[in-house]
Amino acid sequence: MKVSDIMNPETVSIDPEETVSLAARLLSRHNIGSLPVCASDGHVRGVITDRDIVLRCVAAGEDPELTPVREVMSRSVITVEPSEDTKKAGELMARGQVRRLPVTENGKLVGILALGDLARVTDCNMEASRALTEISANIQER
Repeated sequence: MKVSDIMNPETVSIDPEETVSLAARLLSRHNIGSLPVCASDGHVRGVITDRDIVLRCVAAGEDPELTPVREVMSRSVITVEPSEDTKKAGELMARGQVRRLPVTENGKLVGILALGDLARVTDCNMEASRALTEISANIQER
C-alpha cells in the first residue's frame, strides 16, 4: 500500500516568518502536536512542535507574540513521498521518533501521514505498532 492511499491531503502548515503564538493557536485549534513549516513556495523548511514552543521559546524567556517560527522550529525534518510504501513510512516514524510525517512531492507539502493513519490500515498494523512502541520507549527513557 502506498502513502498516498492513506495520507491526509488536508494540511495545516505555517510560514517561517509567522509568530510562535500563531503556531501555538493553530496547534490548539487543530488538536495536533506539530506543524510543517513551509516557505511561500510550498517547500517544507522544518517543523514546529508544542515541545519546540515550550523549550525554545517559553522556557527560554522569549515572547511568543514577537518570536518568529524560524527561530524555534526543528530544521531537520523527516518527510516521505506519496509513492512510498507505507511499511517504509512506519520505519521512518520509528527511526525518527515521530508520530506525523509531512508528505512531500518534489519538496512541496502535499499531505500528512499520522501514526493513527497507519494504525487504521490492517496491512500496516505491525508497522504502526512497532513505530509507537519505539517512540514510547524512547520517551520513557528521557
